Amino acid sequence: MLRTNQAFLIYFEELYTKQKGREEVVLKSFSRDENILIQDQLPSKVMLIKEGIAKCYLTEENAKEYIVEFLGSGEILGEVELIKNINCLCSVKAVSEVTVYETSISYFKSLIKNDLALNHLLLDSFAQRIINTSSRASYQQLYTVEHTLTQLLNMQAKQGIQISKEDMASYLGITLRSLNRILKDLK
Repeated sequence: MLRTNQAFLIYFEELYTKQKGREEVVLKSFSRDENILIQDQLPSKVMLIKEGIAKCYLTEENAKEYIVEFLGSGEILGEVELIKNINCLCSVKAVSEVTVYETSISYFKSLIKNDLALNHLLLDSFAQRIINTSSRASYQQLYTVEHTLTQLLNMQAKQGIQISKEDMASYLGITLRSLNRILKDLK
């Protein structure tokens, strides 16, 4: 439901604190509902979420959104696009106030070339994404939408955030009408 990566967060915190006057890694804040990355646009920075929650989503040709994941502290943004030299695969938007560590593409490329620890973190992150994607796909086949919705509502309460009904429906891959019906049945 909410993806985090403490090892990556620690790595970026160390980069930020050790830079001594250079500004290779900077802090940037995003307000709730502000775009962090936009699908099909070329990313200008690589970012890592320091705090807050963002949604990663695809907008289909019919203009419908599908939320791939909710991202929390330690989740990296823009690295796949940098490695593959492509436009953003998904949009990322702040669900709450979000603070990120931000670095230039050129600096991140130099880290990839010279820092084995970063390469291990990237490999681990990619492997975890594959595991999460396959687990979510099987989970959606094995459990009811009601069960997943209950977990989503629990996460929302635990994190103290408000997820719109539209975002809930997009995450579950159902219509708003279906979501309202299920919410009514759960009460």
